[in-house]
Amino acid sequence: MAGNTQMNENERGLFSLLHGLSGFLIAVVLLLSILGVLVYNAIVVQAAEAQNPYTVNQDINGLKFIAPSAEQYKNVDYAPSK
Repeated sequence: MAGNTQMNENERGLFSLLHGLSGFLIAVVLLLSILGVLVYNAIVVQAAEAQNPYTVNQDINGLKFIAPSAEQYKNVDYAPSK
């Protein structure tokens, strides 16, 4: 069998179905099912986040500096870039 390149019907592999129209249909069904799962998950996430809106903190006094103003800018290089 070393020089025999002819394949018999009983020696075909698992992916022998993936040719022609049947392979095309399998690929289309697989891609559409993946698309369906992703769209469904996007709708579920959107519905969950619509019930939990983002709120902006308008309290200006809520902003806190972690260092005195003199120390905040000590690492800033004010020299023009070349």
